[in-house]
Amino acid sequence: MKKLINAPDNLVADALLGLAEATTELQIDHKNRIIYRAEPKQKGKVALISGGGSGHEPLHGGYVGLGMLDAACAGEVFTSPTPDQMLAATKQVDTAAGVLYIVKNYTGDIMNFEMAAELATSETGINVLSVVTNDDVAVQDSLYTAGRRGVGVTVLLEKIVGAAAEEGQDLSTLSTLARDINNNGRSMGIALTSCTVPAVGKPTFDLPDNEMEIGIGIHGEPGRHRLPLGTAREIAEQLVEPILADFNFTSRPVIVMLNGMGASPLIELYLMYGEVAKILKRSGINVARNLIGNYITALDMAGCSVTLLSVDDQMIKLWDAPVKTLGLRWGI
Repeated sequence: MKKLINAPDNLVADALLGLAEATTELQIDHKNRIIYRAEPKQKGKVALISGGGSGHEPLHGGYVGLGMLDAACAGEVFTSPTPDQMLAATKQVDTAAGVLYIVKNYTGDIMNFEMAAELATSETGINVLSVVTNDDVAVQDSLYTAGRRGVGVTVLLEKIVGAAAEEGQDLSTLSTLARDINNNGRSMGIALTSCTVPAVGKPTFDLPDNEMEIGIGIHGEPGRHRLPLGTAREIAEQLVEPILADFNFTSRPVIVMLNGMGASPLIELYLMYGEVAKILKRSGINVARNLIGNYITALDMAGCSVTLLSVDDQMIKLWDAPVKTLGLRWGI
């Protein structure tokens, strides 16, 4: 294992120390491992909190800031943050308008976020609602979930709902919007290599050089099946066809995210996007916006995922609204 670390046990803590040195736009609670906006949201606006295991950067800490999240809780690598972390974040960012939790559908995340919401309500009276993302079409159940995994749609949801929160929309409206986004988005991923969790010190799974894993999860979970390594055109078909078979994306425009899993260079990601765009065009799908790069990763895994989100005019407007985070930044 070759990693730019001091010790596996201190990886998350050391990374947060580096993040604090790198930017003045964020405030870090090192004890609770929570990332906040340096300039809190105005009073009377709903706060958004997300979080999850570390190792998926820039998700979630990279999406804290104007137009997206108010706080993100960092768990250990591929491990859910604790209820105490979530509770501390909730108390810190609440502006008396309520708090929306954005939760990826993983068993640990669901349990700990639910517990934090109950504690926040009982101890402080803060109104907390949660929305769960479950957009991965690869498998119905996985090693970490009951039901589909929450993956790429999480990024798009945080951006769109974050913009709506900046406008002052209320908690109920934001919750409805978030569920609508989740219901209209689908994702599928592929791995060319395994990831290596530093605390483990070896690849999560063995994948021969001449094979690829179709439908991989962001923690290195198995996918649908393995196939001989194909061309970018063949891989694009393996990613897009299950998505189109699961949802009708021809009735409205779509936002497309071609996401790198951490170790694939941008030249390959843009090439892959070109192949995906060809499939969408001949399928009669109108691409309104796109996003290409590393946005929800799996440490050092090589590969990519595709996310499609069916959107209306209001969602596109919210997508285009100003955002100022480490991971997304435009209109400022």
